[in-house]
Amino acid sequence: MRQYVEVASPEHRASLPREVRLEAAGRAALEGRSRGLFKLLPFFGPGFIASVAYIDPGNFATNIQGGSQFGYRLLWAILMANLIAMLIQTLSAKLGIASGQNLAELCRARLSPRLVIPMWIVSEVAAMATDLAEFLGATLGLNLLFHVDLRIAVVVTGLATYGILTLQRYGVRTIEAIIAGLVGVIAVCYIIETFYSRPAWGDVGYHAVVPYVARGSIIPIVGILGATVMPHVIYLHSALMQHRIIPRSETEARRLFRFTVPEVLIALGLAGMINMAMLYMAAATFFKHGFVNVATIPVAYHTLTPLLGSAAGIVFGVSLLASGLSSSAVGTMAGQVIMQGFVGWTIPVWLRRLITMIPPVILILIGANPTESLFWSQVVLSLVLPIPVIALVRFTSRPDVMGSLKNRRPTTVLALVATALILTLNLLLLYHSAHTLTGGVVPSLPGID
Repeated sequence: MRQYVEVASPEHRASLPREVRLEAAGRAALEGRSRGLFKLLPFFGPGFIASVAYIDPGNFATNIQGGSQFGYRLLWAILMANLIAMLIQTLSAKLGIASGQNLAELCRARLSPRLVIPMWIVSEVAAMATDLAEFLGATLGLNLLFHVDLRIAVVVTGLATYGILTLQRYGVRTIEAIIAGLVGVIAVCYIIETFYSRPAWGDVGYHAVVPYVARGSIIPIVGILGATVMPHVIYLHSALMQHRIIPRSETEARRLFRFTVPEVLIALGLAGMINMAMLYMAAATFFKHGFVNVATIPVAYHTLTPLLGSAAGIVFGVSLLASGLSSSAVGTMAGQVIMQGFVGWTIPVWLRRLITMIPPVILILIGANPTESLFWSQVVLSLVLPIPVIALVRFTSRPDVMGSLKNRRPTTVLALVATALILTLNLLLLYHSAHTLTGGVVPSLPGID
């Protein structure tokens, strides 16, 4: 359990940096000196930064493909993935509060180096796959909205996301406000898209709770899981919480966690509704009108115009651009946490931004399909996902790490069930891929392949 420290007294907080004033406001809430809904404000921010990873351009790719091919039938997969995400992100936030360390730091401190190095490499691969999806999404958004050549758009995207990241020097609240604003833009865009697409609400309600698994649906389902529950943001959320508001006792730590849970649920609940809106928009437009092979984001953009009007296409492009820029900035932040936590290395933000630009630039130069690249990046993420989830469940169940905030038995059981579900879906994906690659030498699973 972490050692608690004292911070500056409240009477001096007006002259202190913004982060210390933030902690003072949070402490006032913890001590009961703030009332009403305003007492929650100091705790809002990390969950919304994490939520960006759940509405990134990879979600556009998987949800559009799922909705155009299967109509409303895969809405249950989004709901399932979002519930898992809420559980996992809550545990990640709790880990940072209780231990004062992030998940990557705990792995380095408490696991064998022979295990830590492979975990770091795999986590870096996940971060690169994430950044690939986010970077390509913003690049496509610029291309579709302003008809900018992809080779120019990729450079503009790199500069824009680096510009967002440089604002971190003005404090954590500044970057939180920018990210939350971009999330708001995406939410408004999908409220408008809902108005235009007029989904069948009865089908939305039914398929949100009734599972559907059939021929050809395993890859979209696993892709939805990979696009929703993101490995890199599990590391990032614990890092965002570890120094934000430092509790001075275990009682304060428990109270801090209770204030944190509503923020996580609200932020990820909003992200879940946006994801469902993406899929039911595709179902109500593409699937309904027989466009069942809308496999790329540009095709989706250009198909929306004749079906729903030019305004719908523009709104779609704006949401894609906002998603790509915000999630790419968050992805770079997560990459820094992963590298510093696992191996103790720190590189300048501009250098990491430059390095992570290389894969999308290569894909654009060789003419690869951006949407297919987005989709398969999400499948890679779903395969990597069990590693941080298993580590998270293990650490949050240990009293020597968590103190009185260690998981209760029902929480651990739920987390293990979620992990088992992730592993099962990933194994099904591997089996499906083996059947495809071997030309049927590996037999297919009845009703799934």
